[in-house]
Amino acid sequence: MTKSDIILPINDRRNPNRNRPIRIGFLLIDGFALMSYASVVEAFRAANILSGRALYEWKHISIREAFVSASNGAKIRADAQIGDTLALDLLLVCAAGNPALFRDKRTFARLRYLASRGMRIGGVSGGPYILARAGLLDGYRCTIHWEHRPAFTEAFPHLDVQHGLYVIDRDRLTCAGGIAGLDLATALITEDHGRHLATMVSDWYLQTQLREAHATQRVSLRERYKTTNEKVLTTLAAMEANLEEPLSRSALADRNQVSVRQLERLFRSNLQQTIGAIYMGLRLTRAANLLKETSVPLAEVALASGFTNPSHFSRAFRNWHGRPPISLRSAIPRRRK
Repeated sequence: MTKSDIILPINDRRNPNRNRPIRIGFLLIDGFALMSYASVVEAFRAANILSGRALYEWKHISIREAFVSASNGAKIRADAQIGDTLALDLLLVCAAGNPALFRDKRTFARLRYLASRGMRIGGVSGGPYILARAGLLDGYRCTIHWEHRPAFTEAFPHLDVQHGLYVIDRDRLTCAGGIAGLDLATALITEDHGRHLATMVSDWYLQTQLREAHATQRVSLRERYKTTNEKVLTTLAAMEANLEEPLSRSALADRNQVSVRQLERLFRSNLQQTIGAIYMGLRLTRAANLLKETSVPLAEVALASGFTNPSHFSRAFRNWHGRPPISLRSAIPRRRK
């Protein structure tokens, strides 16, 4: 066994008589989302300040760079590299942009090794994609940011993907990112030091309640579409749930026990668009996300978006997005391996 293979033993996180800080590593993938990272690390900083004790300590880890750039260009100095000795209780992988492009085999192997040695490992924002690619989410419940979800489920159809803010399943943690990082962190603070301190941290950051893991990631359909009409909302929900095999207008109308003409009238009066236009937009938005975040062939992207004819898909895509589908794929910047 070499020096770099040594991992210090991990304390039982449920031990209330812990005599040292909990050690957290942030593996920052170039282009990581600064908001997602900050919402986690700042919660632990607040826990230290509000408790008057060094309950947590953390270090920043890179693949091989001295500095790692966030999505907004800010740079963070790395304290260690992924191949170094890591005396940690928890390693969180932070990624964003297009995590499907990350294919560093050395990193995947190292993550598998750390997991095999009992290290608790999590992913934030696009981080779950990297954990899945490393094979670390097989047999675990997980979540990911809603924007990455279509590509994620296409790439890993065998995984048990939840819709919530975060999932803690034994020694795997996944978080949708954004401000949900604060929810994950306060859940860990509750686990480690009790709900009172977690509530103090939440209150300090003006978060008026501790959100549960299963809370929804997105603003409700009611808010997104600015309508209170229940028939319209029911139809929108059905449309979002059936993008690969679109429902006919008559099937949507039957669900609401109204005629197609009545449902169209409701859509025009409430949303100023037809059923077909909104449904097409939803399907082509999914197609754009799949093109940007996966290497799935165009024909399969078309099928996953409800188009059985590739030519029809290409024409609809160009009409909607103003450019051919292949242009989104060719425009993807190649990430350094």
